[in-house]
Amino acid sequence: MKILSMLFYFFAHHGAWSFFVLLITGIVLSFWRSSIFYVILSFILALANVFTGQFVNAAFLAHYGVRGSAVVTLEQETSSTLNDSPIWDYDAVVHTADGKDVVTDFSTTTASIYPIRNEIIIPPRGERFVVKYIPGFERNIVIMRDESPYGIKRKIAENRAPLQKAQGEYNSNMKNESFRKAYVQALKDYIENPENASDSLNIKAYKSIIQDLTSPSSVNQQ
Repeated sequence: MKILSMLFYFFAHHGAWSFFVLLITGIVLSFWRSSIFYVILSFILALANVFTGQFVNAAFLAHYGVRGSAVVTLEQETSSTLNDSPIWDYDAVVHTADGKDVVTDFSTTTASIYPIRNEIIIPPRGERFVVKYIPGFERNIVIMRDESPYGIKRKIAENRAPLQKAQGEYNSNMKNESFRKAYVQALKDYIENPENASDSLNIKAYKSIIQDLTSPSSVNQQ
């Protein structure tokens, strides 16, 4: 597993070098086996790795890694951009399950984050987050976003959006029965969603709102 972790780390963090290594490997195999198949295959793999290296690394570490924690100690903006946004370099310290502290680094384009989504959200500097790694090569980490405080907060904010929409519609006309029912249902959906379990203060308030909206006196006033 350690060797695999080192290999996936190289592919994820050194896309350009990986491209040439894979391509040269394919050329050598093609000469050895007298077949152009290996050149074509290595080119496809090399090209795919440029765009998916960190995703493969993330999936590997998420499924086989050991849980630990980390914190970003330094963040620096670079002159490079990705989708018109600046690319950042990050230094971090990983605290392993056996109590070791390991210094590592990554960037916006090399960070491995799980679950894999079409967005790159890095934990804020100074805030501890959950990671996974392979013992023996702890500098290769995957950020477990949905298990980390910053990811949980973001997910709760996303889950609150439908509730806020329903609340706005209800507030626009409190006599509208369909708006009231939709608002009550949105409140219940939010409360019952396990992803929002840590939002205890709001959940308590939402339960009180449901009682007010479903009480006979409130319904009769509609």
